[in-house]
Amino acid sequence: MSFRSAIYPGTFDPITLGHVDVVQRGLKLFDEIIIAVADSPKKKPMFDVKQRLDMVNETFAHEPKIKAVSFDGLLVNLVEKYNALSILRGLRAASDFEYEFQLAAMNRKLNADIESVFVMAREEYTFVSSSFIREISSMGGDVHSLVPAAVRPHLPSIKKEP
Repeated sequence: MSFRSAIYPGTFDPITLGHVDVVQRGLKLFDEIIIAVADSPKKKPMFDVKQRLDMVNETFAHEPKIKAVSFDGLLVNLVEKYNALSILRGLRAASDFEYEFQLAAMNRKLNADIESVFVMAREEYTFVSSSFIREISSMGGDVHSLVPAAVRPHLPSIKKEP
């Protein structure tokens, strides 16, 4: 049996329970998932790449099949560096599909050996996005039930739990 790994790329600003769900679904298909936290300075993230990487690592500290790395540059280069078979992506709605389809086609153009694998989000996470989490949290809204415990102390609206 060959070792099957996938890269799950994203900004993860911050990681949400929707992201966690995609990783858990991906573990049913792959032996290892490498969560690739994109530096993405153009997106002006709320958290720097080290903070985002720390939150991802803390979220999956219990899972030996998960590795987290930061990256900038072309995703296909990262996939090649780690000899991964696939790029793992989550889909929440039809609108996600159009964007993801374009990304998958471009990645395939850059390296025809790399497959993109899509998993559907659970219904309870179809509306969850890091953008919504940041916005709602910054306005004092409670997003406690939408993010992993590792993220909660970092958000403005959530106080550290005793």
